[in-house]
Amino acid sequence: MSEWLSAAEALRRLEVRPQTLYAYVSRGRVRAEPDLADPRRRRYRASDVAALAARKARGRRAADVAEGAIAWGEPVMASAITTVNDGRLFYRGVDAVLLSESATLEEAARLLRGGEGLPPGEALPAPAGPTAKARAFSAFAARAAVDPPAQGRTSAELAAEAAQLLDLMGAAVAGKEGALPREDEEGALHERLARAWRAPRDQWDAIRTALVLLADHELNASTFAARIAASTGASLSAAVLAGLAALSGPRHGGAAARVEAFAQAAHARGLARALSAGQPPGFGHPLYPDGDPRAAALLGKIQTPAPMAALRREVEAATGLEANVDFALVALRQSLQLPAEAPFALFAVARTAGWLAHAMEQAAAGELIRPRARYVGRALTGGSQTPAA
Repeated sequence: MSEWLSAAEALRRLEVRPQTLYAYVSRGRVRAEPDLADPRRRRYRASDVAALAARKARGRRAADVAEGAIAWGEPVMASAITTVNDGRLFYRGVDAVLLSESATLEEAARLLRGGEGLPPGEALPAPAGPTAKARAFSAFAARAAVDPPAQGRTSAELAAEAAQLLDLMGAAVAGKEGALPREDEEGALHERLARAWRAPRDQWDAIRTALVLLADHELNASTFAARIAASTGASLSAAVLAGLAALSGPRHGGAAARVEAFAQAAHARGLARALSAGQPPGFGHPLYPDGDPRAAALLGKIQTPAPMAALRREVEAATGLEANVDFALVALRQSLQLPAEAPFALFAVARTAGWLAHAMEQAAAGELIRPRARYVGRALTGGSQTPAA
């Protein structure tokens, strides 16, 4: 038997879709490398495919299915807000890439909320703090401490509050020490961010596009955190704070920093050594085996700096992995000469729209999210054990 299999043969033996095969590769369950005959294609380790097929053939218990769903598995929660289907991202049934051609984040946020909630009538003063992240945490921690629970409130009340909280996140991210000048508090959120960062006027539309493309992404880690908080009946601001905490991790909202570090390592030590650490940050996505449409849309709005453009060509040729939205955000930051914190800041402002929509949907469902853990610890002693509530 050949040591390597083509994609078609691997798919046939595993009886899965291309997206699932790609997910296996990203999790390290199937090893892959560029095909020597055609570097644009990948080939897959036959022994890994055989072992995985054997496990599938033995069948899976319900508990195994539930556990596998936690990491890029099958959908586990009903939602009418966002989905990824056939390599495309949809907000309430609307193609997010098409929406990003003209909509503002505020308009996308209203769509995600189901069409409810008018923009706030007056801009909020910017919270004080040294960084966008610090100001965002400070602003929402203060609100979460005093805001009323979402449970029992009408959808109209929550939608109006959600619009105000989105504006608060924008003020926190755009602000400097103290309040912004009045003229910087006005206009759409992308305009306020662009002015705060002194972005070239003819490039403001790229910031608008990025915000819309990042507004939501189904049940990602930060959105799941926000929904868990909302399922307890907590306030919308508390749900946003939970989402912000999850977003702050290097595997989520901090991914752009890892892309910057990888680019620097590739320049300093060579691409081969940089790639030896594993899958390159900023390339590939389990939900988009044929390429991240958000990255393509955003990169189409800017002139990618030459070093980043070269890195993209070399990585895609060497690995077969296409640039994802984290790479695109770094390219945007460098192209517009934005602050180093801009990718995280854009993520935080944009994703607040999604967190709020999901928090409202979860509040309306009225159900507590409470998964069970599969115990793998030492043997139980002293009689039967009752799981905690």
